[in-house]
Amino acid sequence: MYYKNGVYITPNVVVKGDDASVTYKGILSDSGAHSVYMHVGYGDNWENTKDIKMQKTEEGFEANLPISDDKPLKLAFKDCADNWDNNGGRNYTFEIQSRL
Repeated sequence: MYYKNGVYITPNVVVKGDDASVTYKGILSDSGAHSVYMHVGYGDNWENTKDIKMQKTEEGFEANLPISDDKPLKLAFKDCADNWDNNGGRNYTFEIQSRL
């Protein structure tokens, strides 16, 4: 969905109660960031926010994320110098499916 920006989430269909894997190789990674944090929230008001330190890998930066809500998942990324990648103010948003 945001491949052009270097943001990947698997599985393609994210379900509440499951874990998702997020890979980031966007502008912060391209600019030489040594560490990247994923800022996570749910819904239009960024509910239940938390920051998760991502691990640097050959693919970029990666982190596992337990999906704890069925509201849309919002992501933004920041480095240790407080530079942000928030998709030009639009954030990275992923729909969450409920379990059947």
